[in-house]
Amino acid sequence: MSTKFNFLTIFLSVLVYSGCQNNLDWVGTLPKPWTLSESEVSNLLPEFHSRFPDFHDRLKAFAIWQVGKPYEIFKLGEEKEPDPDPIIRLDVSDCTVHVLTSLAFVKSKSWQEAKENMIHLHYKDHKPDFTSRWHFTSDRILSHPETVDISQTLVPIEKLRNVQVILNQKESGEELLDLDWKREVETYYIPNDQINESLLKNLPEICGVAFVKKSFFNSGIIIGHEGMLIDNTNLLHASTAEGETVNVKFLDYYFSNPEGVFDGVMIYEFKVERK
Repeated sequence: MSTKFNFLTIFLSVLVYSGCQNNLDWVGTLPKPWTLSESEVSNLLPEFHSRFPDFHDRLKAFAIWQVGKPYEIFKLGEEKEPDPDPIIRLDVSDCTVHVLTSLAFVKSKSWQEAKENMIHLHYKDHKPDFTSRWHFTSDRILSHPETVDISQTLVPIEKLRNVQVILNQKESGEELLDLDWKREVETYYIPNDQINESLLKNLPEICGVAFVKKSFFNSGIIIGHEGMLIDNTNLLHASTAEGETVNVKFLDYYFSNPEGVFDGVMIYEFKVERK
């Protein structure tokens, strides 16, 4: 009985994997999102839901679909002053935009619904205003219910590094951004000597990674970059160096400088919050 059960479990797992792989092949046949109109994207979104009923499978597929998207920084806004850029877009991306855009679209079945979901994701009071935007990735990871820090569950706390920073406050005491807001935070991150294949094996199939930059601490910033880790091996991120969104081996990227291109990482998981 046990043998039959194990065989059935393996057989069903193979079927599920084969189905997901076939659907990822389908993603590869699609026109790239930045070549499509809003209505054309809306027409495709229900198909993503049909082919990838699991939220995390759909998130991975949509994030992969965006590989090759041109890189431009700070290109989301509130469609009003002081930042009139679009609330949501698929033509260009920076690192945070890639993450949030993917999350907003995979929760949606139309462009308009994705825009509404982006507002829910990108603003603390769910209203598009420059001052209420989640400007700091660490602030979002520590407080947002859909991007939740799991670093302390992956590495023993004694092997983590501790950091205390006043977000949005420069060493001089001045604000970095004109927000009339600051936040004193204490958090932990995974240092470079703990970043290895063993760590990757313990990660979810898709999760977020935020890169810690010590040299930014005096400016009131903890995180210098972010992306998505998939399949316990690869990094999907909007790359300044490549000028587009890329899919690369995480460890090759991170240790392209033997000391590490950053000073550590925070790992966060993607959760679905019901509105």
